[in-house]
Amino acid sequence: MKFLAVVFCSIVALFAHGANIEVCPSCEIKSLRDALKVSQPFDVINIKSGVYIDHAIELTMPLTLIGEKGSVLDGGDQGEILTLHADSIIIKGLTFRNVGLSYTKDWAGISSDRVKGCRIENNTFEKTFFGIYLRKSEDCVVSGNYMDGEAEQEMTSGNGIHFWYCKNMLVENNQVLRHRDGIYFEFVKHSIVKNNLSKNNVRYGLHFMFSDNDDYLNNTFEDNGSGVAVMYSNFIKMNNNRFIENWGPSSYGLLLKEIKDGEIKGNEFYRNTTAVFGEGAMRMDISENVFTYNGWAIKLLSSCMENTVTHNDFISNSFSVFTNASRSYNSFDENFWSEYSGYDLDKDGIGDIPHLPVSLFTFIVEKCEPALLLMRSNFIGLLEIAEKAAPAITPEALVDNKPRMKPLWQ
Repeated sequence: MKFLAVVFCSIVALFAHGANIEVCPSCEIKSLRDALKVSQPFDVINIKSGVYIDHAIELTMPLTLIGEKGSVLDGGDQGEILTLHADSIIIKGLTFRNVGLSYTKDWAGISSDRVKGCRIENNTFEKTFFGIYLRKSEDCVVSGNYMDGEAEQEMTSGNGIHFWYCKNMLVENNQVLRHRDGIYFEFVKHSIVKNNLSKNNVRYGLHFMFSDNDDYLNNTFEDNGSGVAVMYSNFIKMNNNRFIENWGPSSYGLLLKEIKDGEIKGNEFYRNTTAVFGEGAMRMDISENVFTYNGWAIKLLSSCMENTVTHNDFISNSFSVFTNASRSYNSFDENFWSEYSGYDLDKDGIGDIPHLPVSLFTFIVEKCEPALLLMRSNFIGLLEIAEKAAPAITPEALVDNKPRMKPLWQ
């Protein structure tokens, strides 16, 4: 039976491979639209170098589109370029350009509606408003694409990669620059975002809304309005990412809002205004991360409970931790704090006295922001000396009872 199944699948695969259709300015078939008129399911359309000005092209059968170097589909600023209405469509090697701006429609270089198994690989998107917008689709791969939206303002820009009501999606090895949100998930389940660069986006590098059981791994989020926002989502793994230079008056490396049972592990947070900000975050495992040269390393509001912060390195941050809670509902243990000045008499690598990461000056700044002008002043130096001499004046909302004497991850 297994042998017969293999033979059957081989025969199906053989007949599923269609004809090759060539498109070029000097060919008999001069445009993609003309090629679609003569194509059959599973045909391969090879698009040669040239600029093809067209928009509102609909793919209604399984096809493979392969672009030669220099092949450009130009929307002429008139609207969406390609819309997928069939399963198993493959698009490779094309440049999508000049979709145009709409305040009423989400025009994209490529969009889909209720498709399965699409593959969008190694394409370039330039000035496409939305780059790739997939709706109610599943089992699709978006890989190796370069996307530059040239966005300057949030109201006049779209997202680079936008998924709505999708599942089992893979987004990998893409470069997404200068959009509103680099990558946006809304109602997306069981999907993976890995090995992407999301940079210089107006709002967020990556934005999750109402999406559960997703992973984002080994990505770099650099110089965005904010790095990543995860909102109203559960069971999200956020591991081995880099959050770099997300800097501004209200910028975060990672914003957590109403999120439960997630994992933040092995990440690097470098020079963010606030590396991690939590509101309504519960049962999060925040471990094995490195926080370096951030304004605030972690802010957890009083609505955050049962979170575990352990085995992290906090190095040269202006403020390590802040909470507005009067008592601790989260555990901080066995972290390294560069400002810790305790001792280790038994040489076990753990400080012999607890560390209070929330300083008095942190509370002063939260109550009166202009007090930041006093940072690094002699007055703050005296305040720190007073805290060491009289620890009772230091807020005890959070405490690390087992502070590490040396960094764990450097």
